[in-house]
Amino acid sequence: MTTSSEAPDAPAPDRSVLLVLHGGRPEAVTLAREVVGKLAAAGVGCRVPADERDLLAGEPVVAVAPGPRASRGCELVVVLGGDGTILRGAEYAHADGTPLLAINLGHVGFLAEAEPDDLDVVVAAIAARRYVVEERLALDVVAMAGADELWRTWALNEASVEKESRERMIEVVVGVDGQPLSRWGTDGVVCATPSGSTAYAWSAGGPVVWPELDALVVVPISAHALFARPLVVAATAVVAIEVLPTFGGAVVWCDGRRSFELPEGARVEVRRHRDPVRFARLHPVSFTERLVAKFSLPVQGWRGGRT
Repeated sequence: MTTSSEAPDAPAPDRSVLLVLHGGRPEAVTLAREVVGKLAAAGVGCRVPADERDLLAGEPVVAVAPGPRASRGCELVVVLGGDGTILRGAEYAHADGTPLLAINLGHVGFLAEAEPDDLDVVVAAIAARRYVVEERLALDVVAMAGADELWRTWALNEASVEKESRERMIEVVVGVDGQPLSRWGTDGVVCATPSGSTAYAWSAGGPVVWPELDALVVVPISAHALFARPLVVAATAVVAIEVLPTFGGAVVWCDGRRSFELPEGARVEVRRHRDPVRFARLHPVSFTERLVAKFSLPVQGWRGGRT
């Protein structure tokens, strides 16, 4: 829903994008002003979440109420920032299936499509609608107490069940598709998408999963158990994490942005969300190339040809 805080000089073009920026980075604000001007010259208007409107004072932008429907009616959500800002942009984009296009201002920006030096290319592509849309698997996450649903949300990268107190571990039983798999004394369990396999799950020792593979990754964190290895299960699977009442408190986190404190004996179920997250891609770059570039992987000495 749009608010009435439109700037007096803001145009009302037929086309618009939602602009999401890292307000704590002066370079993001500077770049956002440049984006607004270049898109306006191309006939594309910019909306911004109302709580970021003051950052762009004097610019011809329209403020919209922040929330899961902020991108309704927009062609794209354009993000200026790192992966954290991209995850925030995904919260605005997911409900309406609006494609996300990110310009990286972070350290890695694994989900980003472009760098600040590519701004003119990005604007030209938006103006000409010259991009392809790639769908990424998302997670549906629900916390249960018996048959009662306590909390439900979604995640692009991962859902993690973690101990609440630093000095105490939690004890969980993990199951797949209704069958118990193993009991772990652990600091937590990460359930990740292929997109999230290069984020928290990777830091916890999980595998990198190519995004075109339909799969879920389950990674225990510092587990005290004989069978405590990362798992790759089918995207159709339902992963359940039951928190036993004999140890410390636990909390479920989604993308490091949304959390819920779990009562004793709670159960968290993670499955594929019916709606993917959509990314706008400007360049036909393979995931292998992206992986090498983002992590500066050493490939000197490679003599194989391209297939």
